[in-house]
Amino acid sequence: MTNLGERPKPDHMSGAQTDARLVMQDVAKSFGPVRALDSVALTARAGEVHALIGENGAGKSTLMKILSGAYRPDAGAMFLDGQPYEPRDPREARRSGVAMIYQELAIAPHLTVEANVMLGGERTVGGLIRHREHRRRVAEALELLGHAEISPDAVAGRLPLPARQLIEVARALVSDARVVVFDEPTAVLGEADVARLFTVIERLRSRGLAVLYISHFLEEVRQVAQSYTVLRDGRTAATGRMSDAAVGDLVAAMLGRPLGEMFPRTPHSPGPPILELTGLAGQHQPRGVNLVVHRGEILGVAGLVGAGRTETLRVLFGLDRQTQGMVVLRGAAGGWGDPPRRIAQGFGMLSEDRQGEGLAVRRSIEENLTLSAVSRHSRLGWIRLRSCWDATRRWTEALQIRSRDPGQPVEALSGGNQQKVALGRLLEQNAEIILLDEPTRGIDVGSKVEIYRLMGELAARGKTILMVSSYLPELLGVCDRIAVMRRGVVVEVRPADQWTEHALLQAATGG
Repeated sequence: MTNLGERPKPDHMSGAQTDARLVMQDVAKSFGPVRALDSVALTARAGEVHALIGENGAGKSTLMKILSGAYRPDAGAMFLDGQPYEPRDPREARRSGVAMIYQELAIAPHLTVEANVMLGGERTVGGLIRHREHRRRVAEALELLGHAEISPDAVAGRLPLPARQLIEVARALVSDARVVVFDEPTAVLGEADVARLFTVIERLRSRGLAVLYISHFLEEVRQVAQSYTVLRDGRTAATGRMSDAAVGDLVAAMLGRPLGEMFPRTPHSPGPPILELTGLAGQHQPRGVNLVVHRGEILGVAGLVGAGRTETLRVLFGLDRQTQGMVVLRGAAGGWGDPPRRIAQGFGMLSEDRQGEGLAVRRSIEENLTLSAVSRHSRLGWIRLRSCWDATRRWTEALQIRSRDPGQPVEALSGGNQQKVALGRLLEQNAEIILLDEPTRGIDVGSKVEIYRLMGELAARGKTILMVSSYLPELLGVCDRIAVMRRGVVVEVRPADQWTEHALLQAATGG
């Protein structure tokens, strides 16, 4: 029996070098008049991590959907271990040895780890599942990944996020994958979990698998990948060895020009306090937050996963129940509220869960952008469609949202463009106090810079921004002050120029 994750190489490789596990040549795809991919080429070698880099809308998702069998290419050819590869659907792609691991994990939370790992690849005899073989293969895969402590009998939905991610990797191994694609795998992971994931990827690489790695974190890409391909506007813009490329080179290839300043700062001066939290607590987190936020200030909140950062924003905005504490707004008691009340008070919130809470993904871009400000676009109970359309056009241009038209469903957009729509809704709402939870997650480098610039402009106009982020360079680069949370409370607040990444981690861990 072939060992998990390993397949013998054919004697002859056609159309590729002998170590090329995956070759994509002149791949093209159009959707009506829109040319999504134009003669894209990519080569991923056995025992190597190959990074796929590009702005939102550059064509990465389309290319991976072709690789996974979800789309059929209009032109071009693909080879796996030198043999023609033309999957008709995702099931055939998986059987051929291509495994996809998306940011939005595809697991059945009510099933066990064993059932999830073997899902779609069950071994049967006479219609009966061979449970003993299942258990052996699952245990072997988890041991190979260095996580034998995960029980095959555990219910998947009760496991922490990193363990759920490993379920998908184990599924790739038991299906004898030759190519494993990781799409933004660290977007929801803390620093320690990222390190563990990189160890897992190194194990896959050492067993001869080709790993395709998609991420907007270029420092992370340089750490984990040996080679790269950059897509820009549906074309291959650059490819090469990662050791020969600086971050600036990758950014220039993505944008078609040098980036300039990564963290642009618009001059602004924080004013008097506008929001004061005293002993703010929720049912589980936070446990008692004390914080003062000033008008025209960008205040960042750092901390480890589980420190209570997201929960603080949720309790403040009324998404989660407040159990104690006081919110003082513009010098007066703000009371305990729910989202409609907080919106009326001038709050706006960008949730880290854009699919579940931040957007109505089946509705149009126009509807999502104007949802929180519908009263502004109505008269005598009737919605003024032209007003909604004009506002949508204005924000799609300002935020460079790539779409077919304002009537396009949000679910048809890339993750980064969805995030821009969610942010645009707060801007159209004209919120005075803006709560941002991981605002640049899943956003490409160029778009991040535009969002940073926009945050500075909002602060200069007197808007107040309270931002949670796990990306420490971002906090240090754009914030006026940074508060650190640990175990449900704020442990320290300093001006941003008095923090370093090391100091932030020390405060967050209690070290």
